[in-house]
Amino acid sequence: MALLMAYPTAIVAAASSEVVNCEGRYQHHLQGFCLDANAVYWSFTTTLVKTDRHGKLLHKVPVDNHHGDVCLHEGRLYVAVNLGQFNHPDGKADSWVYVYDASDLRFISRHECQQVFHGAGGIAWFRDHFFVVGGLPDAVEENYVYEYDGAFNFIRKHVIQSGHTHLGIQTATCRNGQWFFGCYGDPKILLVTDSQFRLLGRFEFDCSLGVATDGDALFAASGKCSGEGCGGNIRAVVQDDSRGLRDQE
Repeated sequence: MALLMAYPTAIVAAASSEVVNCEGRYQHHLQGFCLDANAVYWSFTTTLVKTDRHGKLLHKVPVDNHHGDVCLHEGRLYVAVNLGQFNHPDGKADSWVYVYDASDLRFISRHECQQVFHGAGGIAWFRDHFFVVGGLPDAVEENYVYEYDGAFNFIRKHVIQSGHTHLGIQTATCRNGQWFFGCYGDPKILLVTDSQFRLLGRFEFDCSLGVATDGDALFAASGKCSGEGCGGNIRAVVQDDSRGLRDQE
């Protein structure tokens, strides 16, 4: 396999090692997040949340079940949504991308992406296209990435020769021409590929609740649920050739 691309020192230094905790508790667990210079956007399955970069709540709105991972593009928030059944071999999903105004989380529109056969669960923007990931039935030994243009016209289906990951891919982001995909499992798995989805590494690292870049650094999410509801947090991570990613020290 090819070696993973190292981060420039200046970019690593720009990231903060501080953990950012999302204010509030929510009915369902964190599915993904994205961020820019001023805000963090969190998807808690049935609630979208916007905070500042310190985690202070700015906006929250109820949304359809199941809202998954999110990405930002030109002032809009894009969310992978499945209204059907995940992971069914016969493809009983109902896959969409919902669009919101990033300023106040106002709903704008939605786009069908029914090509995501086992249920849309994650989304990223890269090189003027959207890339959607999602569920996977048991015993399937590869993962899939579905590419769309900016108007959500379907382009192609990419195959990652990853081996099986439990319930497919949950979260996705691309930085410096490399893809990072967070997966469930025991242990939880990180897949790293090049820009053409050729596998560079499969690692035991948990970014199944979110992995994203603000353009400078990479961040990963964690979260827990209790009787009071579910919370989430993010922290800066850096690339590690032996572990895929690791927490910034």
